[in-house]
This record gives sequence, structure tokens and C-alpha cells, in this order.
Amino acid sequence: MIKPLLTCCLLPLASFAQSTADTTQLQEVVVRAYPGKQYSLLQVPSSSAVLTSQQLQLQQGATLLPALNTVPGVRMEERSPGSYRLSLRGSLLRSPFGIRNVKIYMDELPLTDAGGNTYLNLTDPGGFQAIEVLKGPDGSQFGANSGGVVRLHPAGTLADSNHIKADIQGGSYGLFHEQAGWQQQWGNYRSNIYQAYQRADGYRTNSALERYYIQTVQQWQYNTHNQLKLVGFYSDLDYRTPGGLTEAQAMADPKAARPATPALPGAVTQKAGVRNKTAFGGLVHTSRFAEHWQHVIAVYGSNTHFENPFITNFEARDENTAGVRTYITLQDQPVANTNIRLDWTTGLEWQQTGTDIDNYGNNAGKRDTLQAASDITARQYFYFTSITLRPGKQWVAEAALSLNYYRFRFNDAAAGGNGRKQFDAELMPRFSLSYLITPELAARATVSRGYSPPSIAEVRPSDNIINTSLQAETGWNYETGLRMNTRNNRYQADATLFYYKLQNAIVRNLRDNGNEFFSNAGGTKQTGIELQASAWLLQPRKTAFIRGIKLQGSYTYSHFEFSDYTSAGKDYSGNALTGVPRHIATGGLLLQFPAHISLYSQYTFTDRLPLNDANTAFARQYHLLQCKAGWDINNRFTLYAGADNLLDQFYSLGNDLNAVGSRYYNPAPGRNYFGGIRMIL
Repeated sequence: MIKPLLTCCLLPLASFAQSTADTTQLQEVVVRAYPGKQYSLLQVPSSSAVLTSQQLQLQQGATLLPALNTVPGVRMEERSPGSYRLSLRGSLLRSPFGIRNVKIYMDELPLTDAGGNTYLNLTDPGGFQAIEVLKGPDGSQFGANSGGVVRLHPAGTLADSNHIKADIQGGSYGLFHEQAGWQQQWGNYRSNIYQAYQRADGYRTNSALERYYIQTVQQWQYNTHNQLKLVGFYSDLDYRTPGGLTEAQAMADPKAARPATPALPGAVTQKAGVRNKTAFGGLVHTSRFAEHWQHVIAVYGSNTHFENPFITNFEARDENTAGVRTYITLQDQPVANTNIRLDWTTGLEWQQTGTDIDNYGNNAGKRDTLQAASDITARQYFYFTSITLRPGKQWVAEAALSLNYYRFRFNDAAAGGNGRKQFDAELMPRFSLSYLITPELAARATVSRGYSPPSIAEVRPSDNIINTSLQAETGWNYETGLRMNTRNNRYQADATLFYYKLQNAIVRNLRDNGNEFFSNAGGTKQTGIELQASAWLLQPRKTAFIRGIKLQGSYTYSHFEFSDYTSAGKDYSGNALTGVPRHIATGGLLLQFPAHISLYSQYTFTDRLPLNDANTAFARQYHLLQCKAGWDINNRFTLYAGADNLLDQFYSLGNDLNAVGSRYYNPAPGRNYFGGIRMIL
């Protein structure tokens, strides 16, 4: 592990272009995710991380995966181009594809629908200025989740200058990625439009991707105290899914798609893939009606047409979501005759998603005879409130609570009946405390309750049977941590220790024909350590051969196991939680040189991980080394080139857990290359 890390640090070709004396990297990082508050990262009383625009630009740009995986406790996978999976402090057992159990917002608008699903793969990575990650269950102001919260800041929502941006990139396996953005300010009105197109042939057979994407943010400060904002996007995504291979198949030909068996055709014959066309948008109104008071209301909606030709059937879905989110905040209010400052937030969020699901036979990628049809309407809403007290400059104490409601109703044409399931109202409290030991060092502690009801994709999985017996996951999370940030922001470090005991964990099971269904395991015990640090070993300067050196790294230790789990007469209690590696480490090195040349390299170590609940099969550990190099010309044009998987490792970036026939593996590309040019005017 140490040798590849040293290799990473010494490779000048493993790199990325960064603007030369980029002193903005030394600015203080703030967290804006909590409504009505803006914390210095040092004093946030919970486990949080911020990926700034500079950190996002260090990566290749065609996927969010490398950037998000630098955050300890976060595991993002991409089984094939466009097939995202994401977990925060947990397993991907609930996510055969897509993202569940994590609440994601785009600005103030929930990107996660009422059915518990998030189509993050619809978005283009270049469309965001920053990404904030809140780790651990946090329903205080975000509702049902047991993993955490991600908030995306679209281009145009944070302060920026007028500009025109363009980026064209090409790479191995037919990669082509084009981005263009325009922003203009006219007095109190700001307009931002972003457009992107991406295609790739893919490393494996039947893994091509094509995505058209357009996004806009319009902001109007129509008087001193009131602002209206429009956030929206349209995405047309089409990608193929090659399917899982056995270890022998993957070693013999890692580029192959899932082959046919005597009982079932292969992925190529069935043209297995996903087609998703989605329009999403909303209006956000912010009003500062008094010195310390603010009111925010957001109304939003989305429409999705989704098609998934699979090995065994052809699924077509039409989904419509509508919702509202509103809250009122009291900010930085002095408490009479004390040195205490008070913040208070209270509000509600309501959303409903109607899903029309039809399943047909799959005749070589075309719809055949109708097999099943269901209409399902999911509704979630919750009330939330939080109080933060700041007695002096050293203490931050927060108590927060949300009351969560969830239900769904269905019409199952195949079963010939209607039904509904209403879950009991659930409280999600969170208590957090932060103490500033010195001006550069803070300690924190948090106790919070997680709650996550089954998603619609789990209630009605690929076996087309509606399961009303699934229960919600619940659990208590306990954590403590230390965070350090020097006054000049040159050195930063964060350490977290947590213990999360989850009950009724939702796990994925497979029938003999490969169709899935979900059930509740007895529970899990999750103990973890998360470490993250960065240091400017040499601060950016305008003279000398080396103009700046920054070193950063992270480490995640996950001792996750089933505490009480019996399935099909087999007892898995005490087994390691499926799909979770025990150790993950990352390291990155940024070097800045004269003539606006910068070099960046990143190393990732992933420990072996169990592929099934029985812990009888494990994916091997692997070492990844990626790199980028670039030259910034006159602060307007940047030429860059790089490579991924420089060590040419064999690995699966996303495994099919508990797969029938031991088809666990989705081999990722070997050594591959990319390059491009970026323009900013």
C-alpha cells in the first residue's frame, strides 16, 4: 500500500491543471447545507465535508466518483458508465442500481423523490460549483434517511463573476465530453445556463453511454429583502448495462458482457440498458422580513420516463413528483442580558410521487407481451425544528427534531386488487455539541436517530410482486470527533469515531431466475473511524521553480457486521456486512510550477470486501492511481491530459452482491487516458 502511494506522489505525469497562484484554496471553507445557517467548517457540530469547485476540477470531470470517494465514509460506485451507486457510512445492499437511503438536494430542492430514489446519474459533473456531504443520519431538517445527506450547489447559485465557459474532452473507449456555460449579471438579475453532452463506447461490450443535459439557474433580487430563484434541468440519458460475470469469466475476458445460459439470453441479445428522460425544476423564494428573520419557500416538480430492458423483462415507468418545502429562521438573535446567540429554524417538507409501472417480455430489446402493471403513489412529509445556542465563541449546542410520515397506495392489475401501506409516524431527533478548545481546534459530539422506509423500487422490485411487509430501517447513531483548521487555513484535519446500531436493515435477495426481492434483516452493528487531512506544504507563491505543494489524504475504517440476521434457514449473525471493505485510503498530491503548470495525482486503496451475506466470496483488494497534467494559458485556456488506473489493476468498480450463479463482477477499465481543452472568458 505504501509503495503505490509513494509512486503516486513522485509521478509528475499523474496530474492535473490548476490555475497558477490559486490562493482561493486558502480561503475558509463554510457549510451552507443547514437552512438558515452558515457555519465555519471548524465549528459544524456534525460530521461534514465540502468539495469545493477547485477540488472538483482536480478530477477528470466525466464522473463525480473520484471526487466523492476522497471523502471518508463515502463510497460511490459506477458498474458501467452512467450506472451510479452511492452510500454514506453503509452498505450498497439496498441499491442494485440507483441511489437509495441517501437524501440529496439540488440547492433547496429535493432531488430524491417521495419514493426514496435519486437519479444522480442524470446530472453532469461540471454543472456543480460545490458539493456538501453530511454524514450519519440527519433528519433534523432533511427528513427520512439513515445514511446521510448530500447537497449539490448548481453553477450560478453561489457568488461568481460573469463568464463564458467551455470544455471539450476526449479519451479511451470512445469518451467524448463537451460542456458549455454562460453567466451574466444585469443589475439585480443573474442568469446562468449550463449545457453538456457526453458519450462513451464503454470498456465492456454493451456498456455504451449517451447523455444530453441542460441546466439553468435564474436569480432575481427584486428588492432589498426578497429574492426569487429558478433552478431546473432536463436530461436525456441512455446507457447499456453489460451485467455481472463470474470470477472465471471476468479473468478470461473482462470486456465481455453477461453471456447467455441454457435458461436465459445474454445482455447483448436483450440489449440490456436504461433510458431515462427527466425534466426537473422549482422556484425558491427567500424573504428577509426583519433584521434576524428569514422565510424560504420552494415549490418543485419532476417528470420522468424510464425504460429498462433487462435480461428477464422490459420495464417501463412514468413518474411524476410534486412537492413543497418551506421554513422560517431566526438568525443570530441575542438573548437578553446574556452573551448567548440563538438560531431557530422550523418548517415542513411535503412531496408525492406517482409511478405507473408496466412490465413486458423483453424481445431483444423491444416490448413484448404485458406481464405486470402497477400504479403506486408514494407520499412523504415531515415537520422539522431545530434550536442552536452559541454561548460565547467557544460553544455550539444544537437540538433538532423531525416528525416523519410515509405511506403508499397501489393498484396492482396483475394481482387484481388495490391496497395501501401507512407507516407509523417516526421521530428523528439529533443532539449535537461543538466546543472550540483553541482557536484552531474543535471537539464535537452527536447523537441522532436514523429512519428510512423502503423505497418504491424495494416495495415493487424486479420480481413484480408488491411487498407490503417490508418495515422501515431505524437506528441510533453515536459519534464524536475532532476538527483542526489553522488560522491561515494552511493545515486542516478531521477525525471521527462513530457507532451506529441499525434495526430492520433492508437487504436484497435474488430468486433463482435473477429477479430480486427485499427483506428485513434483524439488524447491523456499524463501528467506524474516518480521518481526513490536507496541508499546504508550500503555500502558493509567484517565484521559484515549485510554486506550491498541497498534500491531502483520507482513511476509512468500517467494522460493520450483521448482529441478528437469518435468511432461508441460514444464520449470518456476526458476518461482515456485504459489500463493505474494512479499509479504504486515499492520497493526493498537487504541485504548482511556473508558466501556470500544475500536476496532480491521486491514489486509492480499497480493501477486499464480502460479495455475499455468507462471506464465502470476496472481491480482491486493489490499488488505483490516477493522474492529470495541465497548462493554463493566460488564465483563459487550459490544456490538460491524464490517465486513470496507471497501475493497470484488475478490479470491479461495483459488484452485484448476492448474485445468482456467482455473477458478482463488473470489471472496470485497465489503464486508460484522456485529454482536453478548457476555456474561460
